[in-house]
This record gives sequence, structure tokens and C-alpha cells, in this order.
Amino acid sequence: MDITASGAQASSKGPDDYFTGAVRLDGRFSGSGNLSGATVTFEPGARTAWHTHPLGQTLIVLSGLGLVQREGGVIEEIRPGDIVWFEPGERHWHGASSKCAMSHLAIAEMKDGSAVTWMEKVTDQDYAGTDAS
Repeated sequence: MDITASGAQASSKGPDDYFTGAVRLDGRFSGSGNLSGATVTFEPGARTAWHTHPLGQTLIVLSGLGLVQREGGVIEEIRPGDIVWFEPGERHWHGASSKCAMSHLAIAEMKDGSAVTWMEKVTDQDYAGTDAS
């Protein structure tokens, strides 16, 4: 057993290459196997770039109002308690609504040492044009 005490890891800023807006990463973890994750907090309007996960990804919404979209789909709202599953290789993005922050626990498994493939950023026009909040 290994316990990482709350506050033992410093918060970090989401890298500009992969996120738009103010994003904070907390509680990063990786197990002895291939499981990895973090608590991710998005300020209003902040979001990920388009990306995929080789073995899929699970999001558990902790607070706020978020948005998710898979390629070819509509933007959908997510709220505390919602669980979102993205299929392996499913191109998608997620983040906060335009007026409300959102935090989620993001969990993914690694394949060949990688849990994510990052792509281009979601444009402000695409984000604003379909934000239902």
C-alpha cells in the first residue's frame, strides 16, 4: 500500500500545448500497472485540445459544469456525478462551460508507455459556436 497525502504534490499548470485557458492539474497518479490519472480543474472557457487515448478514458465529474465532444458529435454538458467514457482511439475534447469552472478526475491506461495522443486545439469559434451554457 502507498498513500500520497493530500497536498504532498504541488499543483501544476496544464501545458499550453495541450490546453486552452487556465487549467490546473492536481493529484497526479500512476499505478504499478498501466493506470494513470489526475484531477483536472478548468476555469470558465478552458478546455483540452483534441486528443485520443489508446485504451480509452474515463472522466468522473467532481464539480461545476463541463462540456465534452467527440468527433462528429454534438457538445454535451456534464455535471457533478456524471461519468464519461471515451472509447479507445475516439477523438474528443473536454473542458469547462463558458461561464462556470469544472473539475473532473481523468483516468486512462497506458499502452506502449503512452496514455494520450494530443492533436490540434479546439478553436474559440468552434467552442463558442456550440456552447449551450
